[in-house]
Amino acid sequence: MRNSLKKVLVVFGTRPESIKLAPVIRELRKRKSVFDCKVCVTAQHREMLDDVLRLFEIKPDYDLDIMVAGQSLAEVTAEAVKGLDRVCEKEKPDLVLVQGDTTTTFCGSLAAFYRKIRVGHVEAGLRTGDKHSPFPEEINRAMVTRLADYHFAPTERAKRNLLAEGVSEKDVVVSGNTIVDALLWMRGRVRQRKPALAPALEAGLSQRRLVLVTGHRRESFGRGLEQICLAIKRIAETIPDVCIVYPVHLNPNVQEPVVRILGDSPHVFLLPPQTYDVFVRLMDQAEIILTDSGGIQEEAPSLGKRVLVMRDVTERSEGLDAGVAQLVGTDSDRIFRAVARFLETGMGRYGETAQRNPYGDGRAASRIVEALERFVLD
Repeated sequence: MRNSLKKVLVVFGTRPESIKLAPVIRELRKRKSVFDCKVCVTAQHREMLDDVLRLFEIKPDYDLDIMVAGQSLAEVTAEAVKGLDRVCEKEKPDLVLVQGDTTTTFCGSLAAFYRKIRVGHVEAGLRTGDKHSPFPEEINRAMVTRLADYHFAPTERAKRNLLAEGVSEKDVVVSGNTIVDALLWMRGRVRQRKPALAPALEAGLSQRRLVLVTGHRRESFGRGLEQICLAIKRIAETIPDVCIVYPVHLNPNVQEPVVRILGDSPHVFLLPPQTYDVFVRLMDQAEIILTDSGGIQEEAPSLGKRVLVMRDVTERSEGLDAGVAQLVGTDSDRIFRAVARFLETGMGRYGETAQRNPYGDGRAASRIVEALERFVLD
């Protein structure tokens, strides 16, 4: 019956997924006459997930809490599939909704497929064409495409990728990226109630230009991350008016080289992972952003900031085409030269002269839920 509630189980496990799905959960819960929205988290990233749940006021119906120190990807996958299968068996949802390219995303899709439950994939169609970069995300998203029934592509290019792989056009919706929805909502809150920083950092930011750095990709572990750190060290030592802020991922493969190389560098603040509101404040205040993150490549254009992508390839090439992102890889000299050039010319911030944000307009979540209403009820 068309007037019966349709149960949607939203599955995520990491901080980026939770940020990007928060606007969708909010939209689903606005339509209480249509959808019964349940939320399941695997807690693939425990410490980095909880603050987003708090900020966006999301209370999970299920928390699998699968993380154990030192787990392999295979062990994470096994635990996630087993836990998600139990939830699917109990809830019997009409649709499982996943986001992006994490291990949780793949496992949620697989668990649903095994029980013949339809799958909706938010941020579908991103591709680099290199199965090892990013690893394991490139293969995760390709496998989710094979398992999914409905595909919410953030851009026309992502849609073309899906069609080229044989996905039916009737099952694809170009929605924009929900990270823009979440970011604009949080930026409004941050600008009204500026979250506090440590006094030393506040003092540094009042006198110097902020260079914001994130780096944590698996494919950069080892020499790549060391090269990134050497570039940051050189920036700090040779460009006198910068303050470099690096929230350091909790993974020991990231912590060790970052602390070893940058621990004593002047005007470099190595921080623990920051709450999302604090991180949005840092992005909003930054002169330029260096990252290997996918999400930040989408967030920076919404804030009028240029992003230097410390990877050799990116699945988000729309930013390259729009001139708001530049690939610099992990070579120390190349990173340093790019940062120095942008800081010297003042081109890190592009403001009103930039092209329209290629990743969305802040209405992606409403488009996704309107489409779900058509898909699930038809």
